[in-house]
Amino acid sequence: MIWRSVICFSAALGVACAASVSGNVELTNSHEAAVRKRKDYSGVVLWLEPAGRTPPPPAQPRRVQMIQKDKQFMPHVLAAPVGATVDFPNFDPIFHNAFSNFAGQMFDLGLYPPGTTRSVPFKRAGIVRVFCNIHPTMSAIIAVVPTPWYAVTEASGAYAITGLPPGEYNLHIFHERALPQNLHFLERRIAVPQDGLALPLISISETGYIPAPHLNKYGREYPPVPHDGTYPGTAK
Repeated sequence: MIWRSVICFSAALGVACAASVSGNVELTNSHEAAVRKRKDYSGVVLWLEPAGRTPPPPAQPRRVQMIQKDKQFMPHVLAAPVGATVDFPNFDPIFHNAFSNFAGQMFDLGLYPPGTTRSVPFKRAGIVRVFCNIHPTMSAIIAVVPTPWYAVTEASGAYAITGLPPGEYNLHIFHERALPQNLHFLERRIAVPQDGLALPLISISETGYIPAPHLNKYGREYPPVPHDGTYPGTAK
């Protein structure tokens, strides 16, 4: 459902109106079972940068979580503003080693045990691809955006970016299975009125996407999974 909303406080209190931008995204030409069978359109990141002016810094540095549970990163796609700190708690009964050596921001949390957590502050904008050095099937995305106005789509494809001062913005979009040129084509400048804006449906094609295997943090292939499903230094 496409909807619009507006949060507006009394001018007598000296607080400006804050609008929202909302809408829906759909994914097309996908080979993913979740998309084709269940129409799961989650994980698309949208953010707005003010046109011709610098976005304000966050009121206070944000702290968000990407947990490790059942040999998965959750959520699989996380968005956060520049300056945010991401915690990586380990809720599994085994060791993990979250790392990223892709563009965005490189980090290596090292091997750490169940029930503990480690953190990374993200100081520049970019798409951070996260992996585990022990478990090759674990992967995630952190979209670090240079603005306080962003959203990640729900499974239905719905999103809402709230708290916007009225004005002109440049809309940016990221989806991990879309080619950069396809996403660039969808970028646009929008004018957000005081009562908010409902955008038309955004259709993102996954045509041309080819999944590529990743290497471990040393730039080498992962060792074969042992028959008992464990790795050296870990427990089942």
